[in-house]
Amino acid sequence: MTRATQEAPVRSQAAAPEGKSIAARSRAFVWTYGPAIAITLGAIGLWELVVRVTHVPEYLIPTPSEVAADFKSDWPVLEPNMFVTLREIAFGFAISVVAGVGLAVLLHLSPTLRHAVYPLLIGSQTVPIIVLAPIFVVLLGYGIWPKLIIVALTCFFAIVVNGIDGLRSVDEDLIRMMLTLNGTRWSIFRRVEFPAALPAIFSGLRIAATFAAIGAVFGEWSGSNQGLGYVILASTPNLLTARIFAAIALLTVVALALFGLVSLLERVLVPWAPRRGRVTPDRQHRAS
Repeated sequence: MTRATQEAPVRSQAAAPEGKSIAARSRAFVWTYGPAIAITLGAIGLWELVVRVTHVPEYLIPTPSEVAADFKSDWPVLEPNMFVTLREIAFGFAISVVAGVGLAVLLHLSPTLRHAVYPLLIGSQTVPIIVLAPIFVVLLGYGIWPKLIIVALTCFFAIVVNGIDGLRSVDEDLIRMMLTLNGTRWSIFRRVEFPAALPAIFSGLRIAATFAAIGAVFGEWSGSNQGLGYVILASTPNLLTARIFAAIALLTVVALALFGLVSLLERVLVPWAPRRGRVTPDRQHRAS
């Protein structure tokens, strides 16, 4: 028996788990995202059919094919404005992450400060952001700073609340164990409380990621001459409905991309976080 024939079974055995893993991942992807993709494609097809059959004018409701064609014709308008809005979302979201996580840690470490500030934090959410947006424009002008503040305020609350809840839901037995080992307040926070709170913090980040685009649009509506929000506002009186839908689609893509980036960072930075809500065919088979 030659050496090649001896190594062939070994190579086939090594390739089998890899192929099985790829197949399992493919099934898991289809099982997880397949229904959402199917519903989305079905809704788009139904939208196209209904608008064409009822002969709705394009300036009222365009078909998805007309919106897709508008991407090509209006891309020189949409592209630069998309990057303006993307910059506002990225920097505003970053500000909200730093401020939100920092305030959550501060309120957790100081119960007195938490009792004083937390009710005010909840009460601040009763004031609509869209009402505050013109005030920031008056105070700070028509530059990027009012938009960044509006995006940060839109994302801020979810991050703070989830951060505080995560820090306060740490297992008390772990804290007692650290105290028996003469752990300091800082070591308990660094080794136990903050790592245990990271899944909750990332939950708040995912929620905030879906709100960031809304905050950017509010800021651009209040005072701007660029951005996707401005494109929507300027296209409305001109009845450029296909361009409006194209801008909305780009905003959706940006929000989904930010959500996906946060989820990817959670997988990398918090590998111990439980993956709730994902049931693959293999798990369903084992459960049954």
